[in-house]
Amino acid sequence: MSVFQLFLQGDAVIRLVAVLLLAMSVASWVVIIWKAWLLRRATGDVGRSTAAFWQSASIDEARSRVGGFDREALVLPLIEATQVQAPGSLAAAGDKAQQLTRLLRDALHRVLDRLQFGQVLLATVGSTAPFVGLLGTVWGIYHALTGIASAGQITIDKVSGPVGEALIMTAAGLAVAIPAVLGYNVFGRLIGRIEADLEGFARDLRELLTHRGAVVPLEP
Repeated sequence: MSVFQLFLQGDAVIRLVAVLLLAMSVASWVVIIWKAWLLRRATGDVGRSTAAFWQSASIDEARSRVGGFDREALVLPLIEATQVQAPGSLAAAGDKAQQLTRLLRDALHRVLDRLQFGQVLLATVGSTAPFVGLLGTVWGIYHALTGIASAGQITIDKVSGPVGEALIMTAAGLAVAIPAVLGYNVFGRLIGRIEADLEGFARDLRELLTHRGAVVPLEP
């Protein structure tokens, strides 16, 4: 018996579990495909963008050159974050190095939030889908045994069939969870590498601009 057949023959709880597993599977696969595409582009773009920055003669030239490589806008926000804040505001007060640290930190957090998007969903699906499937199995076994008991005659062949059919929900839960867990782990490693590269670039950029004596304004 397939999950679809079990869905048609099941009660409201079984159907709810099946719909929930289907929704979790679709959502996780959408995130997996999207993040695979995003991180594949980002991994190469960050390296090319930082290389283009250091080969530039000025900040303005660097921003122009980086814009041609940074398709996912991961490096360019860090460069643009070094603009001078409005005079007279608290953001412009204090030491210039501290201003740079705050500006680059905020920009880096925004970039990393984009890279991390979807990771929570994959972790949630990977950790909860098996239990959702187990709930469907337990409920299906309960109703199967209740139906067999009401028949008045219990034999092993009458028990094994309905119980085996109910176990399909557990298998469905695992089928939903395993890709989500694998995607979460693989993407986590890739994001960690990109994050390390961006943090290193932000630190080097801060040192460069600090040693030049001031926050360098960028032309709009």
